[in-house]
Amino acid sequence: MLFILAMVVLFLVLRARRGRAPWMRPHVEPPEAGAQRLLAERFARGDIDSDEFMERASALNWTPGVKPAGRK
Repeated sequence: MLFILAMVVLFLVLRARRGRAPWMRPHVEPPEAGAQRLLAERFARGDIDSDEFMERASALNWTPGVKPAGRK
């Protein structure tokens, strides 16, 4: 019984030292994603034309319709 209690305590201590599990950590969106979303919304509303959209997307280093490498 004492062994089981010691194992539980050890597990809790190690768990607390490591922090949250990856799936429990809050998702942090990169700042570029907000700018890309805003640009796409402006284009969808018709506030900017396709030339301006592509020019601004290029300034953001973004190719619309292509997922960045390493992201799901």
